[in-house]
Amino acid sequence: MAATATMATSGSARKRLLKEEDMTKVEFETSEEVDVTPTFDTMGLREDLLRGIYAYGFEKPSAIQQRAIKQIIKGRDVIAQSQSGTGKTATFSISVLQCLDIQVRETQALILAPTRELAVQIQKVRQSEMVCQAGAAL
Repeated sequence: MAATATMATSGSARKRLLKEEDMTKVEFETSEEVDVTPTFDTMGLREDLLRGIYAYGFEKPSAIQQRAIKQIIKGRDVIAQSQSGTGKTATFSISVLQCLDIQVRETQALILAPTRELAVQIQKVRQSEMVCQAGAAL
């Protein structure tokens, strides 16, 4: 999955795909204890969730996913910032899905969003990932 960057041009913003070689120029600031996990397979995710991730079209975790997913699953407080389109919504969605007990039919997670637009985006991603994980809408 390619990352995107927003570039300002004449007062308007446009997106461009970041190629793999562009990612070597990106600066990261992380805590000392944060490991980079280069694949979804090495994150310790449940097998059903891994199948859903790959079925959804993910091949390799983005830079933010490599650093944040395991930390969130461990229950650590995480502050993650990156540009639009780099996988932040999938990062916390995958982490939440890993922690859910699919046998429990009660609310197990609450996701708050500062704007309606972001809430709608998150809902669309969450529904798609839940279908991939469970095989049907939950």
